[in-house]
Amino acid sequence: MIAEVIPEAYDAVGHQVSQPFHGRKGPRPTFPMGRYVSQPLTVHCGTLEEIRQFLRGCRAVSDKKLFGKEDYWQPPEEFERCKAGDCEDFALWTWRQLLAMGLDARFVFGKHGRYGIGHAWVMFFRDGRCYLLEPQARPLGLRLPRLSTLAYEPRFSVGWNGAALKYYAHKQDPEFHSTWRSVVPLIPEWVSIWGWFWLRVLVRFPYVMARKVWRRVFRKGDSPKTVQAPTDGRL
Repeated sequence: MIAEVIPEAYDAVGHQVSQPFHGRKGPRPTFPMGRYVSQPLTVHCGTLEEIRQFLRGCRAVSDKKLFGKEDYWQPPEEFERCKAGDCEDFALWTWRQLLAMGLDARFVFGKHGRYGIGHAWVMFFRDGRCYLLEPQARPLGLRLPRLSTLAYEPRFSVGWNGAALKYYAHKQDPEFHSTWRSVVPLIPEWVSIWGWFWLRVLVRFPYVMARKVWRRVFRKGDSPKTVQAPTDGRL
């Protein structure tokens, strides 16, 4: 879930901008960003592992299926009650938890994967290093292979110092000249983490499939209900 970024391939710091996200070509929060840091939470995590354990109990569900909307950014206090949402919802809640732990953390919106799909995640700074935290990788464990961070391209980020929000833009396509000398040392880490994950998946696969068949044959599940998204956007 957490990996130190490769500095040459990831513009972690960016440059501060005066306009928030909704004033630029970028993501469109449902509420003003202050709404996402102003309301108290009922879940308080003291460690990164406690954050992961809470996220393991949450489901990844699209906004269309959950709220009947194409895009809806849940405030963190709603997400911890619903325990379901998409990448923005997972990332915003995780960001709040890191801030509460006293970490210099940012909510990040950018691109991920070969096809540059829009995505949200979190990063934090500690001891002069930047770490990427991917809430969607919670089943993998607390560690994420450093090579995996090459698939992330930050576009915008927001930080909170307890008094004011700060917005950042990140340069696109940072120069990274991968060589065998720089990549090979990271391969064993990638293989060990992902290899162990897929081994566990394969072992559990027959059990998971049997449960799905059992539920379909012997149980009548209720049709999914659409949750009405709150319309009150006040802080």
